[in-house]
Amino acid sequence: MSTLSPLLLIGAGGHAKVVIELVRAAGDFEIAGLIDRNQGAPPVLGVPVVGTDADLSRFRHEGIRHAFVGIGSNRRRLQMGRYLQQLGFEMVNAISPAAVISLSAQLGCGVAVMPGAVINAEARVDDFSIINTHASVDHECWIGEGVHVAPGSTIAGSVRIGRLTFIGAGTTVIPGKTIGEKAVIGAAACVVRDIPNAVLARGVPARVIAAHHDNQEFSEGKVPAHVGLGSN
Repeated sequence: MSTLSPLLLIGAGGHAKVVIELVRAAGDFEIAGLIDRNQGAPPVLGVPVVGTDADLSRFRHEGIRHAFVGIGSNRRRLQMGRYLQQLGFEMVNAISPAAVISLSAQLGCGVAVMPGAVINAEARVDDFSIINTHASVDHECWIGEGVHVAPGSTIAGSVRIGRLTFIGAGTTVIPGKTIGEKAVIGAAACVVRDIPNAVLARGVPARVIAAHHDNQEFSEGKVPAHVGLGSN
C-alpha cells in the first residue's frame, strides 16, 4: 500500500495526461483519481475517473486534502482552483524534475512547470499558471494568475504578463514589455511593444488584429485556422 498522500486531479484530457506524469515523476503524491464532467470517461494513463464536480465536497470530507487542476482552459482552470480552495483543498504544484527553477523565483499554488522549462532569478509565477515544455521565463518576470506560456516560448527579463493571458507556442517577448490581461498571443509571434488587455496579437513583430472580451475559446483550441496558437 502506498504511503504517499492522495491527490485528486481535476480534468481528464491531454493536459491531465502531462500532469499525471509530472506527479508520478516527482513522487510526492499518489493520484487517487480524476474528476471530470463525464464520470463514464475512460481511465487516463491508468488513472480512473472517480467522480464529477458534484463529488468534490464528499471527497474532501472523506479526507483527501490535496488537489491539482489539470485543465487547459485558463479561465476554467482558475475558476476551479479557487472553488477547490473554498472547499478546503490544498492546491499543490506539479513541477517536472527536468525543469530548472531559480531558488529566488516565487511560485504560487496550482502551478504546472513542464520538462525543460526554465524559471530564472526573482521571477514570479502566480497561482494556476502553466509554464509549458521548454518555455523560459527570465529574471524578474511577473506571470499573472491563470496564464499559459505554451511550449518553446521565450520570455525575456522583466516582462509582465497579465492574468488569464495565453502565450502561443514559440513566442518571443523582448525585455521589459507588458502584455495585458486576457490577451492571446499567436504562435511564433515576436512581442516588441506592449500589448493591451483582451486582444489577439500575432506576427513578427506582433500586432493587434482583434479585440475580444474573453479568451476562453482560444485557450480551449476553438480558434480560426489562420490564427495558430500552438497549445497542447
